[in-house]
Amino acid sequence: MIDVSKIAILSTVINFELYSKSARYFPENIQKYIIDGRNGMHGIDSLIYMMKKLKDKDIDWLILADEDVFFLDSNSVFEIIEEMKINEFLFCGVRDGGVVSHRNYNPLVPNTFFSILNFKEIKKIWNQKVMLLNQYLIKNEFEDDLKNLAFKFDTQSLFEPYYCFYLWLRRKNKNVLFLEAEMPFANDTISNSVLNLKGVPMLYHSWYARSFGKNKIHTERIETILNQIKTPSLEFKDVIIFKDDTFALRSKIKKIIRRIKNKSQKN
Repeated sequence: MIDVSKIAILSTVINFELYSKSARYFPENIQKYIIDGRNGMHGIDSLIYMMKKLKDKDIDWLILADEDVFFLDSNSVFEIIEEMKINEFLFCGVRDGGVVSHRNYNPLVPNTFFSILNFKEIKKIWNQKVMLLNQYLIKNEFEDDLKNLAFKFDTQSLFEPYYCFYLWLRRKNKNVLFLEAEMPFANDTISNSVLNLKGVPMLYHSWYARSFGKNKIHTERIETILNQIKTPSLEFKDVIIFKDDTFALRSKIKKIIRRIKNKSQKN
């Protein structure tokens, strides 16, 4: 049996209004963490910061879920973790190509909107410098069966800078579990569901979290999803928030340096 006290869920949050709604559907009795992404931190920067802030925590399994993820059956994550433990899966998630209609990128790695990490094992092998060197692809390196994917994909895509994290993990020759997804709404071609191990939807993902409360179309689309889900009893509380106060400034300095280097190289 898994120890629920050693499971945590982490969200990199841009829209705290939306998080206050979606977090009420999160799995109960596990610690919730937030990385404050309002300063521009997301993707690979968020994953690196995650390792920095959580590596000393007593966490065996870490669930990554964006603020636009709405659980229908949060207990399914525990069943998935049981499966991952038994079969020694290092991570799971939804392919970033071929599964969601508008994500036509690389199916060999998951999108970070929802992923479960064997955090205990990842902490043992963590090496930031080596991980960052894995943003490359080798033709036919992985033997995934992609014949039945419903939508377009590109196995040579390096669209997301965070791909290196999952490619690094895959190159450790560990087992990975890719979850199935569907496009469940006739009038919403953006949102997707993620299926549990029994093939039943366990969550909806609306995408465009940053647009909630700002863009009328996306706000109404996301509210439509919320109205279809039974109101949870879980209260929004006990969240630990991390924020890198110097990240925005460091990012700005790096961009300036890159511009100077690019200009000098052209000259």
